[in-house]
Amino acid sequence: MKTHNEKIPNPAELEKEISDFLTKKFGENVKVVSPLMVTDPDDLGQADKPPRSEAKIQFDLKPEELIAYLDRYIVRQDEAKAVLATKICTHFNRITRAQKEGDTARSMVGHIKNNVLLVGPTGVGKTYIVRLIAQHIGVPFVKGDATKFSETGYVGGDVEDLVRDLVREADDDIELAQHGIIYIDEIDKIAGSRNIIGADVSRAGVQRALLKPMEETEVDLKVPHDPIAMIQEIERFRKTGKKEKRSVNTANILFIMSGAFNELEEIIRKRVARQGIGFGADLKTRRGQATLLPQLKSEDLIEFGFESEFVGRLPVRTVLDHLGENDLYEILKNPSNPIVLGKKLDFAAYGIQIKFADEALRLLARDAYTENTGARGLVSAVERALLPFEKRLPSTNVRQFPVTPMVIRQPQAALDQLATPAGLEEAGRQFESLRQAEKAAIQTYILDNRRILSDRYNLALTPSRLDILAGFYVNQVSDVGQVFKRVKSSYDQIKKIELEFYKAHDINIVLEEDAIDFVMEQLVDNAVTLEGFAQKLAADFELGLKLVVEKTGKHRFFLNRQALQDPELFISGLIRNGLHPPQTSS
Repeated sequence: MKTHNEKIPNPAELEKEISDFLTKKFGENVKVVSPLMVTDPDDLGQADKPPRSEAKIQFDLKPEELIAYLDRYIVRQDEAKAVLATKICTHFNRITRAQKEGDTARSMVGHIKNNVLLVGPTGVGKTYIVRLIAQHIGVPFVKGDATKFSETGYVGGDVEDLVRDLVREADDDIELAQHGIIYIDEIDKIAGSRNIIGADVSRAGVQRALLKPMEETEVDLKVPHDPIAMIQEIERFRKTGKKEKRSVNTANILFIMSGAFNELEEIIRKRVARQGIGFGADLKTRRGQATLLPQLKSEDLIEFGFESEFVGRLPVRTVLDHLGENDLYEILKNPSNPIVLGKKLDFAAYGIQIKFADEALRLLARDAYTENTGARGLVSAVERALLPFEKRLPSTNVRQFPVTPMVIRQPQAALDQLATPAGLEEAGRQFESLRQAEKAAIQTYILDNRRILSDRYNLALTPSRLDILAGFYVNQVSDVGQVFKRVKSSYDQIKKIELEFYKAHDINIVLEEDAIDFVMEQLVDNAVTLEGFAQKLAADFELGLKLVVEKTGKHRFFLNRQALQDPELFISGLIRNGLHPPQTSS
């Protein structure tokens, strides 16, 4: 009989003893088969651990700062930018404050989520503006179309799938996903039809399926129709031996919805006319859409076909403006617009650089405006105009393609001209002229947005650095943000060379701003690499500075542009000044 001091056998030893006993008693026909349980030591106890605390959202952006950022990308839509920026900043700043105050803030009554409804025609930038905001503030973003919900009935499965998609966008970080943005387009398509007598069950069902997620609910990440989620659950059970419930709380997920609402204007017009008296009624009924839609009220949305509970969960509403021909031109002129940048990339794939004349952009904007599809028409107009050149030029010697008014108006004549030596030479002159004009325009753009860009990328804008940024933009295919990131990265790498020089030679050098600009100018022009600059710096200054240290005892040296251009003159000056310091007047 074993005493309490004897070692207690582990499960494997017990299994072996029982197996041996059964084998002796019943022979080899009886075996002990234990359930398969693969336990990772790192995962022990995971299921017993309390759920992770809320993600700490560090958000301190002010509405005017976000509006200034959006102004760099979005043409017009001042009211929509102001409303979205204000409510989104307030939403995330409230979350940040609640996290700091803990349970005190959570226990307060009156948590109302400021979900947003965007009303505006197609192609005015509804999706673009929301995506820009999500990228800028660094939260996961998911877009869905309300029409897909209608197709699958009204059980709500697809609605909750959007929440699960947020978790995927957040790389399986549930806490981060719980502070994401869900954007649902074409929401007007799930309004009940006013031509049907009785309830429009399927559309009303979709609205009801959205009610709980829009306010607060728990969405289970494990669903029967998702085989991947089921496999992951089985794997977790094999490792831990415990079931783990994983869910997403939607209390802090912001819902933004949008739609064209083509018949909404007429509903508002009738309401305004009914409420008007005398001459007032007559005047109001003649107002156009631009003045009627801003008068949108909840009762108009209910008349349109939405249930009152659904409308109540969209307390913030804003109307986006129609885009005119000049607005479309301004979109094309924006240095970060994806349409022109995309076309530059198309031609760059064949080793062809492309620049656009202002008048050509105006012609493209005019063509797009006739399509009446807003900014979406720009893509069609640009593709239609440049497709013949994209087909033909890769097979020619053309490497610089200036898009002039002739290219838009007379494409075949422009192609014939590029096929001649004189035409090719003229195209080169036109291209260089457009390149210089583009560079000047970029410099103006950067100066106009100097404070925002400098703060955003933590990069001081010296005059020479402004020229570097503009030069990089016109020589590469990048938007302004990518240009700043590239130059800032080069700046940081050059500064690291100071530390490497100190470690290698025990001499402290400081590259002044004009010296860094001098190096970056060479990097942009591909005249030198960072490795090559580091080697040249050592070759030019190591021995000379060691001599200065010996003669003067100094160990720290500031190198400016002139020092890099003429190292010998710089070092001789240091020695001369060190041996014979300048006399100060008494």
